[in-house]
Amino acid sequence: MNEGSTHFGFREVASAHKVDKVGEVFTSVAGRYDLMNDLMSLGSHRLWKDFAVARSGVRAGHHVLDVAAGSGDMTRRFAKYVGVSGRVVMTDINQSMLECGRARLLDQGIGPNIDLLLADAETLPFTPHRFDCVSIAFGLRNVTRIPKALASMTSMLKPGGRVLILEFSHPVSDLLSRAYDLFSFSVIPPLGRLVTGDEPSYRYLVESIRRHPNQDTLREMMADAGLEDVEYHNLSGGIVAVHTGFRY
Repeated sequence: MNEGSTHFGFREVASAHKVDKVGEVFTSVAGRYDLMNDLMSLGSHRLWKDFAVARSGVRAGHHVLDVAAGSGDMTRRFAKYVGVSGRVVMTDINQSMLECGRARLLDQGIGPNIDLLLADAETLPFTPHRFDCVSIAFGLRNVTRIPKALASMTSMLKPGGRVLILEFSHPVSDLLSRAYDLFSFSVIPPLGRLVTGDEPSYRYLVESIRRHPNQDTLREMMADAGLEDVEYHNLSGGIVAVHTGFRY
């Protein structure tokens, strides 16, 4: 790819167009996003998120920035950790996803310690060094320029603060990788068609996982963004990984 292009699934597109294309995907699937997450992961995404938040170091009184927050699953968890003395700012670049997240949190009686803002992960519009933790869950692979997003997220951290990334990654065994590919390409797009009426969007989401940097490459990218003590933990055999890094 040249400097003016990037990947959208397995296709090459102009960098300027990826945001719109990703926006179309999530606007299309927003209404059934949570249901599809349960079906695609057989409920495992809930355990992955619980593990990630437990690794975040977030506690009462902390300020957390949840980037690409989608339907608010991570925001809800963080809100319970920070309590009434803390704050969680929930951001997403997609208005439909943000509205779904807001409605879902209100239905669950969660909201007094949460703020919502439409924002791009690459240019987060906050005062630097404001947050104890900046998190992005299953959203990093959808940004156009991952290094720029990582730099923006790092700049938001207070000294001693932590970036937390939960994302699909690369299975650690060939056998698991082959089984995962078979399930992903044979089951998920048709399931997307059945549940949401949108097979192409879920084919993109499956393809985007394959284009995402592997565990070690992402660790290096986080270090290049200025984070230190970067490490990762594989979940479900590397299908998902949790990366953490600190700003000192």
